[in-house]
Amino acid sequence: MKSKRSFRSPDGLSWIVDVDLPGSSNAMVIFRHPDGASARLDRYNWYLSHGPEARSVTSRLSPEKVLDGLTDADLATLYRRSMRVSRPDSILPAAASDG
Repeated sequence: MKSKRSFRSPDGLSWIVDVDLPGSSNAMVIFRHPDGASARLDRYNWYLSHGPEARSVTSRLSPEKVLDGLTDADLATLYRRSMRVSRPDSILPAAASDG
């Protein structure tokens, strides 16, 4: 089971934080929106490791260890620089395309 923790953003929302897609030197930190109705409001950022595992292409970061190692200040920095999981809706209906 994935470990998760919460993070309160400056606007007062309480996000659920989890870690996915671990590599040898990075992992995706996902901020899940509290309404949970859609992933469109979720945000993400990449955690970059500088530990010894980052120099070995055969090793993998542990999502649990990454999450446990992140301080509140680290989460605040990752959140501040995070991006939306999905693109924003177009303001021009004709500009939307499925292909």
